[in-house]
Amino acid sequence: MSRTRSVTSSALGVDRRTVLAASAAVSVSVGVGYALRPTESQAASVPPQAPAPAGETAAASASASPVAAPLAPYTKGTTLASVAAPRSGSGYRRLGSAAGWKRVVRTDLAAARAGRAGRRTSLAAFVQLTDLHLIDSQHPLRLEYLRAASEIAWRPHEALTVQGAVSLIERVNSLRAAPVTGAPLDFVVTTGDNTDNNAHTELDWYLTVMSGGRITPNSGDPRHYEGVQNSGIPLYWQPDATSRDAYKQRGFPRLDGFLAAAIREVNSPGLTLPWYSTVGNHDAMPLGCYAHGDSWLAEYAVGGRKLMELTAAEATRLQQSISQDKDPRGTVIRDLLKSRTRAMRTVTPDERRAPYTPAEHVRAHLDPAYEGAGPVGHGYTAGNLAAGTQYYTFPVAENVIGISLDTTDPGGHYNGSIGTAQLKWLDATLRAHQDTYAIVFSHHTGQSMSNTRPDPAHPRERRHTGAELTALLGRHRNVVAWVNGHIHRNDITPHQGAAGTFWEVSTASHVEFPQLARVIELVDNKDGTLSIHTTLIESAAPHRTDFTDLSQTGLAALYRELSANARFDGARLSGEAKDRNTELVLKKR
Repeated sequence: MSRTRSVTSSALGVDRRTVLAASAAVSVSVGVGYALRPTESQAASVPPQAPAPAGETAAASASASPVAAPLAPYTKGTTLASVAAPRSGSGYRRLGSAAGWKRVVRTDLAAARAGRAGRRTSLAAFVQLTDLHLIDSQHPLRLEYLRAASEIAWRPHEALTVQGAVSLIERVNSLRAAPVTGAPLDFVVTTGDNTDNNAHTELDWYLTVMSGGRITPNSGDPRHYEGVQNSGIPLYWQPDATSRDAYKQRGFPRLDGFLAAAIREVNSPGLTLPWYSTVGNHDAMPLGCYAHGDSWLAEYAVGGRKLMELTAAEATRLQQSISQDKDPRGTVIRDLLKSRTRAMRTVTPDERRAPYTPAEHVRAHLDPAYEGAGPVGHGYTAGNLAAGTQYYTFPVAENVIGISLDTTDPGGHYNGSIGTAQLKWLDATLRAHQDTYAIVFSHHTGQSMSNTRPDPAHPRERRHTGAELTALLGRHRNVVAWVNGHIHRNDITPHQGAAGTFWEVSTASHVEFPQLARVIELVDNKDGTLSIHTTLIESAAPHRTDFTDLSQTGLAALYRELSANARFDGARLSGEAKDRNTELVLKKR
């Protein structure tokens, strides 16, 4: 496996990757292999770069364009530099800046040899976003009323997910280079739960946030917000009202004009890097847990009635039916809603709130309106449409391949699994690329793939657990990392397989505090080991908020601060130091 990108201190001359970045070339190199799909085998859509003429260096061949100086390690805007943290006190706490998190070297799978920083060669660098949960907060088919049973069942910042996501895009665009190596960033990948309620509104907002454009994060009545936050129900934070709701009693502010600002038009610059999309359970199913097929629930989603309140006992029963996997097809919630029609409030119907199917999910990614920085389809292809699948491979960098899986279980429930056909495809793909390093992406973690309910479209196909997937990955020496989300918590786990070792990197969500994403760098230490460096990043919004600033940026800052006060386990979700900014060492195979 040849390597081309030196980042040693003694080799600060311009390398091929720096030239390509400076020339605004796409940062995926020739020789990556093929973007294999279940029904097609064709060259990746990114065109290969032409080699320099014989006897001519890469730098010379690019002399027509100005060449930027080689980049040093770049930590600005990362959690190595600083992190948002609540100030001391009780009740509602304002945010400020705290010292950054140091990098922890983990040697669970291999020893870290001295001098490796001076020898290493960069293989790939990319950004992982996960669990954005772009929320249509006025959607009738939401479960806000579960707040009566659990404080963390509803978020007071849900109306600001678009503003928060755009600010995260701004942060990614501001990263001039990878934090450790200074190499150009190759791409961005989202590992699922990009939307929250499988609604067309949310899918459009997500794709526009990523590709660039204007978004009005509102549905129903185009003139004003109509949902639980102006309902007068004291269970929820009523930001514009003078009433002492449950949240104001905890110190949440009154913000006159907040809801009008929340549904105002937002402008996203779109990512400047190529980006790829992985499907999560909230993308695949209504509310992330109910299988498709109930026509009554589909009609309710687009209709003009919305239930906003339940008793604590009713909310507890419904919550248990979901968490205990007793209602995969939505029968319990459908019957409950039917029994409570007289308690529902009138809202404006909106056909855009309809649930989308897996085929519509893929088709939307293929829409030229959402191409942005590319590639076309963001990993998905016409082959996926024809086969009815949502898994694929894509080029990461020279001699590094990415594999995006679909771990959602169409039979219902939020935990996942993988079907036999996909598992066999994965095995065959890894064998076909045995001389290429492989990074696997999925939404679910190994521990959260415990739902083996049959897929209604393939009732005879066996479903496989995370333990089975982990074992398969461990049988392939070329697998170096499995990158995922779902659990809304930073967690990094070493795996020792039958033939090789790899790291499982799970990243916290962007809807719960501390609202993080992750830069991941793969390097060859030139001593028989590889290292995976992980560096967490926050959105570009300032840590400190101003209650009078309801601009797009001001709302993004409030999004973070409100989330920090919504629940009290932010420290748990950020993980331990060994799960945050790390160097993960493993043997080179």
